[in-house]
Amino acid sequence: MALMEKRSPGKVLLDDTVPLRCVIEASQNLQSHTEYIIRVQRGVSAENSWQIIRRYSDFDILNSNLQISGLILPLPPKKLIGNMDREFIAERQRGLQNYLNFIITQHVLSSCELVKKFLDPTNYSSNYTEIALQQVSMFFRSEPNWEVVEPLKEMGWRFRKRYLLIKSKDQPKERQVLSWADLGPDMFLCDKDLQSAMKLLPSWSHPYIYPVTFATASESSGLVIRMYNDKGTLRDYICKAKPKDCFMKKYCSPKKSQGLDLQQIKLFGRQILEVLKFLHEKRIPYGHLHSSNVMIDGDACKLLDIENSFLGLPSYYRPYYTQSRKINTTEAIDVYCFGHVLYEMTYGKPPDSVPVDSFPSASSSHIVSVLQSILSAEAWKASMPTIAQLLETPLFVDVMLNAEKPQFKIPSKLKEALKAAKECMEKRLTEEQKAIHRHKRLARAQSHHGSEEEKKKRKILARKKSKQSLTENEVDDSAKINHSNNANSGSGASSPLTSPSSPTPPSTAVSSVPAAPALPPSHKLEVPLPSESTPLANGTGRGALLSSIQSFKKGHLKPATTRDHNMPTIK
Repeated sequence: MALMEKRSPGKVLLDDTVPLRCVIEASQNLQSHTEYIIRVQRGVSAENSWQIIRRYSDFDILNSNLQISGLILPLPPKKLIGNMDREFIAERQRGLQNYLNFIITQHVLSSCELVKKFLDPTNYSSNYTEIALQQVSMFFRSEPNWEVVEPLKEMGWRFRKRYLLIKSKDQPKERQVLSWADLGPDMFLCDKDLQSAMKLLPSWSHPYIYPVTFATASESSGLVIRMYNDKGTLRDYICKAKPKDCFMKKYCSPKKSQGLDLQQIKLFGRQILEVLKFLHEKRIPYGHLHSSNVMIDGDACKLLDIENSFLGLPSYYRPYYTQSRKINTTEAIDVYCFGHVLYEMTYGKPPDSVPVDSFPSASSSHIVSVLQSILSAEAWKASMPTIAQLLETPLFVDVMLNAEKPQFKIPSKLKEALKAAKECMEKRLTEEQKAIHRHKRLARAQSHHGSEEEKKKRKILARKKSKQSLTENEVDDSAKINHSNNANSGSGASSPLTSPSSPTPPSTAVSSVPAAPALPPSHKLEVPLPSESTPLANGTGRGALLSSIQSFKKGHLKPATTRDHNMPTIK
């Protein structure tokens, strides 16, 4: 049947789980208000960034819409008088930056539609509820046996996935849930294989998989119908929440959350591990385990949303495990997600941060041991345990299960298609982890280079190099002087230089004025002069020259008798 519109050619499939980071770069005052210029970046690539302009009133509207979460949000207060002062604007800008930092570090808040539209209006401007209703109405035209009871607004964390409470005209008292979702960035099945896999879902039966009533898919989206369960999911059970309530209202700040007792933890944990083992043996990728995807049905835990991997939807915990290069297979992803579920079952809340530095005391040391093998920093540096290894731990090995035999039939061609899709998912994950790892290394290097300690080290090193350079220059000068002195001493005793006398030009005519007589050799004044080309060792030559000049006195010169033989003799 012709169901749901086709995807636009060349449309980019965004991964909504990639974190958005934002920095308020500047502010500008207009006539009656101030605008804040915000730089937003998706992921680690600086090229994937853009600017948005927001007023304080925009922050205030966002804050009002987020109050349903029950969290105390640090929005700076309003100010009517003096709100255009430069110092006040700078202070408010710091407060708004702190507000944004708080929101993007809260997993539930950062992934909600309100925050995405505030930070990225270009990519999240669509009305997803309206789109879902249009697509579902097309489905009802071809399947008139169904009708809508009420929409379940924001029941899940995915804003691209919408839920409707419906009923069948044949059984009007039975309530069922219809879920519609657009295809995601990990959709690597062709249209034919996707449709084949979705049609097989209602025929699959497993004691720990929640059954599907109807499923179909098109080139752009998928649709699944299941029975409505009043007890809700495992997270509803832990948080004492109503299944129909908004996701943020239920889970951001629950008032009555409580962990499970030891026997429930062991039983539910064993059931979840068994179904994960079964899926991997059948080569069906999952990767979407979290406590909201585990339905409580009597004394059994049953997985939801098996179709998510077929539709290519990113995992709830993807922002976490992309930080570790050791979690690079679908089995490692499921093991990591199981660690989160086990933590919630034990302590009644998700961990504050991952990896976990220290674990609170639990009802059994075996629980802490399993959690350490998955969520500790050492586990992130090493590798995740396998599902088979977890089943052999003391916490789960003695749990007995009496379950029905599963019924799963998968054509061989579909198995190969699922295997190829699984490899593509793991390849995309590995590439993203490498990019994040390179970014972390660069950030650490820049942080280290710009630290005060590193700046001091560079200054000390520069001083040492400068001193070393001066010392080397002094050594070179001294060596040159010594070399010159050695050269002079090798040619004999050095004698002071004398000013040479000008030669007497020959007389070409008889002159009546006698020429000045030359000094006799024994009375010639010898004054040593320094030579520019000959260096004086240690200043001794220069000192001697100055001393002789200062001690010179004209009166000490003896008169000389001149006998001029050039005069004519008269006889």
